[in-house]
Amino acid sequence: MQTEKELEVDVLEEIDNGLKVILYNDDVNTFDWVIECLCDICEHDELQAEQCAMLVHFKGKALVKKGEEQKLKSICQALCDRGLSAVVE
Repeated sequence: MQTEKELEVDVLEEIDNGLKVILYNDDVNTFDWVIECLCDICEHDELQAEQCAMLVHFKGKALVKKGEEQKLKSICQALCDRGLSAVVE
């Protein structure tokens, strides 16, 4: 039997339709550059940036940031300005 708190979390996860910045793999940028960009632009810590870079490399893409549309658009643009492939979805 689920507790009330668990049910609340389940409902919140189902409702989450927020926008996301998706980073795509490419054959140009190095792991170090991607990690540096994620730390600088997305404010990831080193470990989080490394994990995202690995996901991008092995899965072809990864969610790197969630949030409000205006902020995500500027993050996406900053990643693209540094030569990375990113979109807001």
